[in-house]
Amino acid sequence: MITKCAPRALGFFFSLLILLFSACGDRNQTRKSDTPPLEQSNILETLSEDFKKEEIRSFDGLADTTFVRLADFSKDFAYDMRYATTNNFLKAQVYDCAECYTRVKTAKALLKANKVFMEQGYRIKFFDCYRPNSVQHKMWKIVPNPQYVADPVKGSIHNKGGAVDITLVSLEGKELDMGTDFDFFGKRAYHDNTDLPAQVLQNRKLLKETMEQHGFWSIRTEWWHYNLAAASNDKVDDFKWECN
Repeated sequence: MITKCAPRALGFFFSLLILLFSACGDRNQTRKSDTPPLEQSNILETLSEDFKKEEIRSFDGLADTTFVRLADFSKDFAYDMRYATTNNFLKAQVYDCAECYTRVKTAKALLKANKVFMEQGYRIKFFDCYRPNSVQHKMWKIVPNPQYVADPVKGSIHNKGGAVDITLVSLEGKELDMGTDFDFFGKRAYHDNTDLPAQVLQNRKLLKETMEQHGFWSIRTEWWHYNLAAASNDKVDDFKWECN
């Protein structure tokens, strides 16, 4: 009888062990998934920061005239691409999506200027960057006035990837007071207008002097507009980016 019952007893014993191990495994799985929400959030933020760092591209091997998406080469800029919205003097959206492209040489100069701004607690915010010539035609059709829009037949440095419309914001994103909004067409936006609050004049001076130190030049009537001198002789282009 002992011989016949032994296999059954052993079978019962092994079944019991399997049940015990299974229960322990379930408890361990529960413990692993009970990560505090705050800890999970911190982990996700860390992974997000690492992902952002991995996305940064290098200019190595790129010609100075190549068009590049600025956000691929730095995460330190801010953007408010007005012509991809109706919040502009045209009251019309002329870009299919909001992107900031420039030539490589323009991007390099902008990164250097932004580094100087960041050392002082500020960074560049973009309103407009490279503008395809076909978009220039759209703008001209809405406002055919060379006082406000460059004639697309001749084109502008925006169409060459060498002009940007910018302001400065704090590292937290608060805009500095420049006296007017972007695309304000009036004397209050002129560089030579000194009838403005001292802080506004100081903010404009900081923007202008720093940009000029990095190869850009301004136009008298628009405090936000800067052209890269080295891009003046480039050809007007109609390169178009894809919208994702």
